[in-house]
Amino acid sequence: MTEFWENAFKEKKMMWGEKPTTVAIEISDTFKQMGFRKLLIPGFGYGRNAKPFYDKGFDVTGIEISSKAISLAYELLGRDIRVFHGSVDDLPFDREIYDGIFCHALIHLLDSDQRKKLLSECYRQLRHGGMMVFTAITKDASTYGIGEQLGTDRYRTKDGVNLYFYDTDSIKEEFGDFGLIEATKIDEGGNGKPTTSFWKVVCQRPKRSEGLK
Repeated sequence: MTEFWENAFKEKKMMWGEKPTTVAIEISDTFKQMGFRKLLIPGFGYGRNAKPFYDKGFDVTGIEISSKAISLAYELLGRDIRVFHGSVDDLPFDREIYDGIFCHALIHLLDSDQRKKLLSECYRQLRHGGMMVFTAITKDASTYGIGEQLGTDRYRTKDGVNLYFYDTDSIKEEFGDFGLIEATKIDEGGNGKPTTSFWKVVCQRPKRSEGLK
């Protein structure tokens, strides 16, 4: 997987353009309204979806597996950004507790154990009252059911990328223990690419008083 993304960024540079996704802009507004300051972005990429958070003054920490993507992020956002080079399998990278977590189009690339670890580690680093937002590909996507089937709702594309496609049941099953409060479908595209159907999954960790019985 690391080799694939290194080659992809090398050949296509900023393959999705510099413009952030609509959902990244929306969540940056939501987090700002909630008074959040410290933000974690697993799957940082080359930083296009981090830009609206930087523009609003957030203290952003990223995690990115591709060294080439990090180099591109330096070009786009400057050398002062804080990005850990490594896989989300290696979470946590620090001892920080974050107000918000934003993870776009990453979790569906992972296998079952990796997805569970990502969710549990992110939730563990989320402060009480904090919120984490994931986007994940849906079974409505045009790529669903295409390629080598690896398991239930999981396929390998012709480019060698493994994709797990979520429906309402799998959203509840995987996110239900992590403060799931919303799951809505959105369409995202950009840079001349066709739109793809994603879930926007929102989880919130209860405030300490809310978690006490």
